[in-house]
Amino acid sequence: MEITWFGHSCFRIKGKEAIVLLDPCGPDSGYSLGKAQADIVTISNPSPGHFYLETLQEGYRLIKGPGEYEMNDIYITGIPAFHDDEKGKKLGKNTVYVIEMEGITLCHLGDLGHSLTPEVTGEIGNINVLFIPVGGHSTIGGTAAADMVRNLNPGFVVPMHYKTADEKGDLEFPEKFLKELGHKELPMQPKLVVTRTNIPAATQVIMLDYPH
Repeated sequence: MEITWFGHSCFRIKGKEAIVLLDPCGPDSGYSLGKAQADIVTISNPSPGHFYLETLQEGYRLIKGPGEYEMNDIYITGIPAFHDDEKGKKLGKNTVYVIEMEGITLCHLGDLGHSLTPEVTGEIGNINVLFIPVGGHSTIGGTAAADMVRNLNPGFVVPMHYKTADEKGDLEFPEKFLKELGHKELPMQPKLVVTRTNIPAATQVIMLDYPH
């Protein structure tokens, strides 16, 4: 499968049988999604930076909350969580998604704003690819994100929801997160190709670039 980042928390997972689009971002976030095509679209929370459908081509299935879903041999579990560390009292709810497709398990944490409980960690289980917010302010920051990576121990970890040259939100750059995991800087990649045979035994951080 081929994974592309469009900025903010938006990713496209392109598999052999289907395309899954995660948290489509609107122009107010600073990024351009364009006329994206998808079979499945997941929404972690209703804020505009994560729930922009206006330019998407028709024909997709929309998933926007906890539950179990199946389509095209893709299994998606939405796990309830919160956008803040006060059980949603400040910023509301968030949904963590675990996606199983082509023998690979991916987890998108959305706008997670708190540490994971043992129950949620158990529901997430063993994952091959983790999409995690690292920019702080409205989500977990670099230190908490690094601790979470060590706890979940994924094969690939892809940072998201952090400050870039185009990001309009009040977020931090990813350097703190990278430093916590022992990296000074990492090269940007245009995409991540994942197969069942190239998943690393030790966690590998992948910095994806977005279309400019």
